[in-house]
Amino acid sequence: MFGLFGGKKWQKRLAEIPLVGCQQGLPEQWLVLDDSVEPQRITVTAPFAVPDDWLAPLQADEVLGQFDWQLQRNIALLPNSQPELPLVYGNVVLIASGKGGVGKSSVTAQLAMALAQMGARVGVLDADIYGPSMPVMFGAVDDKPATDGNKIAPVQRHGVTVSSLGYLTADKDAAIWRGPMASAALQQLLRDTKWPKLDYLLVDMPPGTGDIQLTFAQKLPVTGAVIVTTPQTVALADAERGITMFRKVGVPIVGLVENMSFYQCSACGQRDFIFGEQGGVAVAQAEQVPLLGQWPLLTPLRQQLDEGLGPIQEPENLATLIKNTATRMAAELYFSKQHD
Repeated sequence: MFGLFGGKKWQKRLAEIPLVGCQQGLPEQWLVLDDSVEPQRITVTAPFAVPDDWLAPLQADEVLGQFDWQLQRNIALLPNSQPELPLVYGNVVLIASGKGGVGKSSVTAQLAMALAQMGARVGVLDADIYGPSMPVMFGAVDDKPATDGNKIAPVQRHGVTVSSLGYLTADKDAAIWRGPMASAALQQLLRDTKWPKLDYLLVDMPPGTGDIQLTFAQKLPVTGAVIVTTPQTVALADAERGITMFRKVGVPIVGLVENMSFYQCSACGQRDFIFGEQGGVAVAQAEQVPLLGQWPLLTPLRQQLDEGLGPIQEPENLATLIKNTATRMAAELYFSKQHD
């Protein structure tokens, strides 16, 4: 190990090649060299979810590419906001927005499926009780969870474990609940679901900064929060309020996703910035939070979710964008806890 990476040349070379989520290069403590084989093998153990092709920039490098790079994952269970509670839900990430209509549920579903494709054990709690969308987006509208004693057996779709009030009510039923009742119902749904062992639990939060958000932040084991916004001015103001609320209750902001960043014509390729341009970038910079990704407004993504067809595959650049966003989220979550 030290013969290979102890010199400044190798250290400098590793630092010069950024990977998604690791812009400063790989930490050397993640690497193990096996010089008993030819070519020499270097095994990288990532402590967060990464795709199979994560090491491709190293494999393509003229110098580092002469080694046989192997990837392993050992996803770390990170500290959360309730250290006295047992760590039974994995790393709990709240996907939130200051207002409705920004595509928060779509982002939650695609991030969850992307993490599952990376080999992570992923759950989704549909906490948007006034408009639960996950049964549609995961293609399991007619599925009804079984019961196991006093626990609800969640639905398994596209490699993700999903629990939603939408599975327990009729399609057109409305949840007419005041804040405290809704908060209590969601806590019960979380605790009464028979979750398998998870690496990540993504919580699709209802929009706003009210009682439900405060209850989750203060009473449940939250690891971090992701803010979803559009570039539109009214959405950005609410996104900033969401960031402020989570900071006040001690929940770290993992990053921001700018959704519906632009519309790109499928015929000519021209981009139209329907909701404004670079608004999410400006908020991320002003609030000093990582920008995890800028997602376009595209018909294939809407169709994929409306029909519950699973993770987006085409167009390839969109699939790569979503995969990279999920990787950055997992990486930022991990690195934020290394400084606690």
